[in-house]
Amino acid sequence: MAEIKPNISVKYTDNATVLAFTDRKILEEKDIRALQDSVMSVIDQADEIQLILDFGQVEFLSSAVLGLLIRISKRINEKNGKLSLCHISPKIYEVFRITQLTKIFDIQKDVDSAISSFSQ
Repeated sequence: MAEIKPNISVKYTDNATVLAFTDRKILEEKDIRALQDSVMSVIDQADEIQLILDFGQVEFLSSAVLGLLIRISKRINEKNGKLSLCHISPKIYEVFRITQLTKIFDIQKDVDSAISSFSQ
């Protein structure tokens, strides 16, 4: 039997929902589709969601993930929510910088900083 992907964990705090990616690599199209289904399901559970995407385990991701992040951001904005990304590795941050996604996304050092950014 095939391994079910993507591997994510969801933690609910008083102030935010933290979705952590547990795979080192997010590259395969089928995994990205499954990831989209999982993340959108979490977003659709609440209006005005404050979602933190924790990339602490991620070392590699495909460009298709960048498109997914834009779709996630759009959905959250439609629901008057907030989105923050954290624990972005230097290599992945460089991709965000080159593609100017650092201007679109709130990128924080860690989960606590991301939670604090929601109240600013």
